[in-house]
Amino acid sequence: MLEIKNLTFSYQKPYNVLQDFSLTFHEGGIYGLLGKNGTGKSTLLYLTMGLLHPQKGAVTYQGIDTRLRRPETLRDMFIVPEEYNLPGITLKSYLKVVRPFYPRFSDEILDTCLEGFGMPKDVHLNALSMGQKKKIYMCIALATNTRLLLMDEPTNGLDIPSKSQFRKVVAQGMTDDKTIIISTHQVRDVELLLDHLCIIEPNRVLLDASMATVSDRLRFLDVMPGQAPAEVIYSEQSLQGYSVIAPRHEDEEETPVNLELLFNGLLSNAEGIQREVKR
Repeated sequence: MLEIKNLTFSYQKPYNVLQDFSLTFHEGGIYGLLGKNGTGKSTLLYLTMGLLHPQKGAVTYQGIDTRLRRPETLRDMFIVPEEYNLPGITLKSYLKVVRPFYPRFSDEILDTCLEGFGMPKDVHLNALSMGQKKKIYMCIALATNTRLLLMDEPTNGLDIPSKSQFRKVVAQGMTDDKTIIISTHQVRDVELLLDHLCIIEPNRVLLDASMATVSDRLRFLDVMPGQAPAEVIYSEQSLQGYSVIAPRHEDEEETPVNLELLFNGLLSNAEGIQREVKR
């Protein structure tokens, strides 16, 4: 569906944000795109939309280079950037402008999302707070009903009840032909939504695996000193003692995936985790 192949990009030479970077996103499911600051997560989303052009390599969507920004590509993808401005008009007027560009636009999804977030449909966009604008824009993004939806830090600016509602409306709007890529540092806000993990560095992918595979191959445990399992891939001190990542064997119960611990573990012992996930 979406292929990033041998991509190199820099805002200012010779400092490459991404270098000879390759990654593939398949149709269907919610991907978590994770990485440290400066690893190129937001840049990757803008390259996908064709808003930035790589110095080398390409991003293709359904076999079409996204830098061409063809109508058949653009009408099938939408991005929610971390920062944006909405025009000083009513939501109704804004929808009249947006709706014709997206042939799968769903008023039913829009109404469901607005109701879920407690937002009226006759609102003036200038009268909204930052958090309210985020809710409105999220509703529009989901209502475009595109097969590819990109979100950059979607939960920033949302209060705790709204984060819960965000997860609900995203889950309700998912279908087998939709792919959502969420780039975020707020992993606890989205970890229950994710089907697949892509954890990256500027020139390599640290982990590209489904949540089911990670849960099947690894255990995430909180243990007291001296009670760690015999095999430990990564450990860090916690309030309870130690948080550890260990291999999971067939006779052992699955544990919830701790994304923060997994991320730290990959930075410390990527080869060990990769080896267990791929076995």
